[in-house]
Amino acid sequence: MISQKLNWWVRTCESTNKELAIYILFPHIHNSLSLCVNLQKKKMMVVNLFSRFAVVLSLVMTAHLSYATGDGFDVSKQLNLLNKPSVKSIKSPDGDIIDCVPISNQSAFDHPSLKNHKIQMKPSFHPQGLNYENMQVSSKKHKTITQLWHSKGNCPKGTIPVRRTKKEDILRASNINKYGKKTSQSVGAHPNSTVELNAIDLSRHEYATASADGEFYGAKATINLWDPQIQQSDEFSLSQIWVEGGSYPDLNTIEVGWQIFPELYGDSNTRLFTYWTSDGYQATGCYNLRCSGFIQINNEIALGGSISPISEYQGSQYSISILVWKDPKQGNWWMQIGNGKVLGYWPASLFSHLANSATRIQWGGEVINLASGGRHTTTQMGSGHFPGEGFGKASYIRNVQIIDGSNTLRVPTYVHPFSPKPNCYDVQTGQNDAWGSYILYGGPGRNPNCP
Repeated sequence: MISQKLNWWVRTCESTNKELAIYILFPHIHNSLSLCVNLQKKKMMVVNLFSRFAVVLSLVMTAHLSYATGDGFDVSKQLNLLNKPSVKSIKSPDGDIIDCVPISNQSAFDHPSLKNHKIQMKPSFHPQGLNYENMQVSSKKHKTITQLWHSKGNCPKGTIPVRRTKKEDILRASNINKYGKKTSQSVGAHPNSTVELNAIDLSRHEYATASADGEFYGAKATINLWDPQIQQSDEFSLSQIWVEGGSYPDLNTIEVGWQIFPELYGDSNTRLFTYWTSDGYQATGCYNLRCSGFIQINNEIALGGSISPISEYQGSQYSISILVWKDPKQGNWWMQIGNGKVLGYWPASLFSHLANSATRIQWGGEVINLASGGRHTTTQMGSGHFPGEGFGKASYIRNVQIIDGSNTLRVPTYVHPFSPKPNCYDVQTGQNDAWGSYILYGGPGRNPNCP
């Protein structure tokens, strides 16, 4: 019996080396072949085995490198492009790293049209009729809205706080080459024509908004802060103001508000964000400071940074006041939050239609519904409750205003509610002396009436 086994080993070793290669990779399959090494000429076997092993290792490493770099996409180069040299770095309790980048070195100036741009350190004019509101609303403790990184330090004057992009942020993106950007199918505004309706996959993007059409030079609102639950990382929930000009395929839009987007940020924190595009989300624009465009001048607020505290159901309510307006003199679109905190501006040169004025303003919420398993997502919008539940339970946007041709804030004549799937997410509009023009919006997503 022993003699027969030995003869089999010898025949195997002499007949082929393929078995040996298999053994090196999968020793649990052909354990007996280990004795072949002692039955071959050592020198030839070592050369043969290692040459085969080197080939296999090379293939494995190439595949791994290809995956890690996103089919040739140079992650290191992208990180160097996004993360500018800083004078100071601050580690936030939420895991973010905030880099204090000199104003003149920010990513905005990578844009071809901004190479020789002279920074405008303050707007020439504010809108008339502006009553500053603190970044807070009535609550038992009357807390001020803040960003978590503030507890660990601050950025010096002459710098701006920039949330550092990490390697895992880029690799987490479903499409690495589109990191920090929407696609033409990921539109951020509801349609105003049949053509635009066809351009939007309403089975994926769902809305509960109110809009005003006309000739506008800005908008303002106070937006309730919540932390809606997200079903999966590549879905998001947001609440924002849209300032739009033109229509698809060359829609211009500026968007400001809060969002929860695990794929983009790596967590489920409520974060302040901006977005812009000048071609209907095809090639231009990005979230926050992920690309060149928006010029920040403020050293206190980090775009993409977490904000807190958050409203509680039937408890304390918190909100943030947001203002976007066009400087009548310079033509740039400015952004301000809270009690006069001017963050910066989008240069007029970035846009075509918005270089003149906006034609539509929207306020409200949006979610991504990927309908995993053929069922509607459970991703919530706003507080996760329907507007019919009222203040303290449903999410609100109050003091809704537009800016007219005289650079004056006023209540829009009419706002048009839009909620294609009211059993999933709905919207109500109203007006009173305390809140001016307002909307209540949101919903839980999947429920018995929204399967």
